[in-house]
Amino acid sequence: MLSALPVFSVNSVTHRLAPLTLAVTLALTTSTASAAAATPADTTARDIQRWPVLTSAVPVDARLEQRLEKILAGMTPEQKIAQMIQPEIRDITVEDMRKYGFGSYLNGGGSFPANNKHATPADWIKLAETMYQASIDASQDGSSIPTMWGTDAVHGHNNVIGATIFPHNIGLGAARDARLIEQIARATAVEVRATGIDWIFAPTVAVPQDDRWGRTYEGYAEDPALVRDYAAAIVRGLQGEPGGKFLTDHHVISTVKHFLGDGGTEGGVDQGDNIASEQQLIDIHAQGYVGGLQAGAQTVMASFNSWHGEKNHGSQYLLTQVLKQRFGFDGLVVGDWNGHGQIPGCTNENCAQAVNAGLDIYMVPTAAWKPLYHNLLAQLKSGEIAQSRVDDAVRRILRVKLRAGLFDRPGPAKRALSGKLELIGAAQHRAVARDAVRKSLVLLKNNQSLLPISPKAKILLTGPAADDIGLQSGGWTISWQGTGNVNSDFPGGSSIYQGFASQVKAAGGQVMLSKDGSFQQKPDVAVVVFGEEPYAEGNGDIDNLEFQRGNKTALSLLKSLKQQGIPVVSVFLSGRPLWVNPELNQSDAFVAAWLPGSEGAGIADVLLKTADGKVQYDFHGKLSYSWPAQPTQFKVNLNDAQTPLLPYGFGLSYASKDRGPLSKALPEQAAGGNGAHEPLLLFERAAKAPWQFWLRSGSQMAPVSANVQTLGDMQFKSIDRRVQE
Repeated sequence: MLSALPVFSVNSVTHRLAPLTLAVTLALTTSTASAAAATPADTTARDIQRWPVLTSAVPVDARLEQRLEKILAGMTPEQKIAQMIQPEIRDITVEDMRKYGFGSYLNGGGSFPANNKHATPADWIKLAETMYQASIDASQDGSSIPTMWGTDAVHGHNNVIGATIFPHNIGLGAARDARLIEQIARATAVEVRATGIDWIFAPTVAVPQDDRWGRTYEGYAEDPALVRDYAAAIVRGLQGEPGGKFLTDHHVISTVKHFLGDGGTEGGVDQGDNIASEQQLIDIHAQGYVGGLQAGAQTVMASFNSWHGEKNHGSQYLLTQVLKQRFGFDGLVVGDWNGHGQIPGCTNENCAQAVNAGLDIYMVPTAAWKPLYHNLLAQLKSGEIAQSRVDDAVRRILRVKLRAGLFDRPGPAKRALSGKLELIGAAQHRAVARDAVRKSLVLLKNNQSLLPISPKAKILLTGPAADDIGLQSGGWTISWQGTGNVNSDFPGGSSIYQGFASQVKAAGGQVMLSKDGSFQQKPDVAVVVFGEEPYAEGNGDIDNLEFQRGNKTALSLLKSLKQQGIPVVSVFLSGRPLWVNPELNQSDAFVAAWLPGSEGAGIADVLLKTADGKVQYDFHGKLSYSWPAQPTQFKVNLNDAQTPLLPYGFGLSYASKDRGPLSKALPEQAAGGNGAHEPLLLFERAAKAPWQFWLRSGSQMAPVSANVQTLGDMQFKSIDRRVQE
């Protein structure tokens, strides 16, 4: 029967064709991965006394606590458990909210009101208002406790068409400007509030230690001290100043995440195992929480990763003893996307272990919310979950809601900023974002002082990302992976080409756009914009830092231009430092632009002179991550024994007399190597009966029966590239 079915085969990988979007990642397993998986757990005894004692800037309010206790005393077990359930907008209805009275709900990446990517701000407000009114309707659940909506606004209000998209955190780390970070946070809070949303899942305070990790760009730096300072600044910007204007209508509830050690997993594997010592966990990975919690952050998100084999969602030591007791945190702890289901013995539908460990809210963004609710209720009544633990969780949830004024404010549609559409992508917010772009750029090379360029010159803008706001914005931009976006999805934004075009044309120069590098008139200089394709979370994990390994289309373009005698400026877009020695050698100037967001015109501000030949803006950025000397130099961080190509803090300026190590040719032969193969990405469709996906490796063949499956030396992973998983 097998031979009668149509088969599509790629490099010994076989699957059957079928309808609906699916992204498939195929990669050969490596000895490195096997070794990491076999690493024995550290048996070093834990010592709670090692951890710092923290004091939040938010004081205890006796009257608020009395009000809280009165509300709690009147709640039923059903109402308490409902406060601990956080479903997703695609999996609940307004009637579900009315019946159960969920304490909160969320929209994940790629999730929109009515599942409409182009939902207007008015659509977001309408959904927020409808859910709020259902939550305070006591007709079915007997409760009038207001719900709250959480969203991933991680570089601006990045789910909403027309919002200001700021540079990703890796670029902000290069800017070295905590005041700027606070301005960005304030602007983000205002745009989020204008759509009726109360709570954002930011900032990420990971300290990435292995650049193979697909979330490296979400970390500000490899330096814990910078992350600590930035965490405090962004929390102040989002929430306001405790004791002053705190959690007003212009602010949102912030979340420091992901607790703890997500940036230090073995092999840079997303959701993997961190085997750092306890002191390393404190000194490196906890510093963002020191800054964020002392500034008054009201929520913390648990991390998917493990510490020495124990999943953080189930770690009573980390969530309760360290975070709540030693750090003195009195806000709430929310889980990550079905993260509780990864605890051994748990499923998405059944997990008493998480709440017993210290989790207060289960993020359960699937239909699993309903059985989870009923199971938690049964476990509370049976005593498997202590009444005191549930009361503590609900007390924390109510405390945050009271501090945020949710019991006293009108519904989202009637709040101070709701419906003020002029705040979405406001000119003053875009000005802050453009300033952030300018300050985030790091000049790695500038031979013969090619930069800055005269705007009166004949300039070729080329490369796949020269005129693509989606590519320059990266993951977590409108969609989860940041894919499938076009320039019209960013009204008010500017591509890198558009920024050059406006200034060059105004000065009387000539700018040409060509994705493939072709031209009719030979340019004076070519600006080539290239880099990584957008990705998010584990889909961005790689096993080698070589850029475009085996498919060097950008290098071919650079070589072609150089062979024609055209000076080349490379603008490199990436979510991490990568080994680009061949590309560096073919560039007269090289700029690390990271993922600048919607205000690409900020790049022209720095790379172009004024019409009268003066510098507009000098380079300000310094590397917030060490730049690798080899593709296999995965972990090269501050104060370790390795020698990077470019150290943490490197960055030229127009005034620099020392041209740096890149003024001479670099070796292009990659030393070492781990024998790993490049993952093969196949974008196909989900299998629907009677069709089925099959894997074939050599003589072995098997039907795909799991989202992650291994057959011989091949590993298969399926994901939905459009919607967060």
